[in-house]
Amino acid sequence: VQLQASGGGLVQAGGSLRLSCAASGRTFTRYSMGWFRQAPGKEREFVAAISWNDNIYYADSVKGRFTISRDNPKNTVYLQMNSLKPEDTAVYYCAADTAVVPTQYSYWGQGTLVTVSS
Repeated sequence: VQLQASGGGLVQAGGSLRLSCAASGRTFTRYSMGWFRQAPGKEREFVAAISWNDNIYYADSVKGRFTISRDNPKNTVYLQMNSLKPEDTAVYYCAADTAVVPTQYSYWGQGTLVTVSS
């Protein structure tokens, strides 16, 4: 599967953005999807995930502010980000794997940059 992330940009603190990740192929429903981010000088970290059977997981740092969802007919997963903080600034990556709860994701998109100004 190939993944194309989009929707990043520059936003002020407290603002919102919605990221999208479009997947190729006809078996999107068989994939669990995840969002990760990597800030400058830091390691990549988990943000949110939605399994192929719609279980949802969030990092503690984004709970209550971010919402992950998927639109299977559109082969797309979304990350709605509200109440953004400067510390949310990072390159955001989407990922896919066939495991219900992946420990490692097999497929990665190219990343989209989110910059939150204070």
